[in-house]
Amino acid sequence: MTNILYNIVPKLEPFDYSLHHDKRFINQKWILINGIDDSKSMYIFKPNNELVISENDSVTTTRWSFINSNFLSIKTEDGIVLIKAYYKDEDTLVLNQKASDDYAFFINSSDYKETINSKEDLQKFLKDKYLKKASQIISKHQFYYIQRSKEYGPYTMKELSKKVEDRSINAYCLVRDVNEDDYSNKLRIIDLLREFK
Repeated sequence: MTNILYNIVPKLEPFDYSLHHDKRFINQKWILINGIDDSKSMYIFKPNNELVISENDSVTTTRWSFINSNFLSIKTEDGIVLIKAYYKDEDTLVLNQKASDDYAFFINSSDYKETINSKEDLQKFLKDKYLKKASQIISKHQFYYIQRSKEYGPYTMKELSKKVEDRSINAYCLVRDVNEDDYSNKLRIIDLLREFK
């Protein structure tokens, strides 16, 4: 799992105070996924510069502050540590200690109803999250379909779903993404509907 995590490092987006601070950083429940099978740690960065760290059954409160747009400092037992903050997406925060190859990977569990205590829970979280994301992309995207050797479209998934519901098209018609040239993927409307619902 560690290798997979480190593969995302080149694709990270630097933390931008004006974009991320209020909506994607403060008061969010950030679960540390490095070593989650050994212990569960949750970090909450409070607006009053308190950092609340829950690890298993113990809670520690320390201090944090912004230095500039994407650098922050965290007070630890060893003193002040300078950290560079990044995002992979809205639910993945990565902290990197300055001048080091140490990365801490976090997921935002604030809007997730289930608990994340193990690697299996983490995998379920990621699967649920990316299935939801794929479903949202599919619902907005457009597709052509072929029926009785004639091509129609493009249509959104909502429109295709309505056509299937009204029985004006067969759910087993082949579809292609607007960016594809042919139907070689053998994707059917019913396949999209399974992901869409």
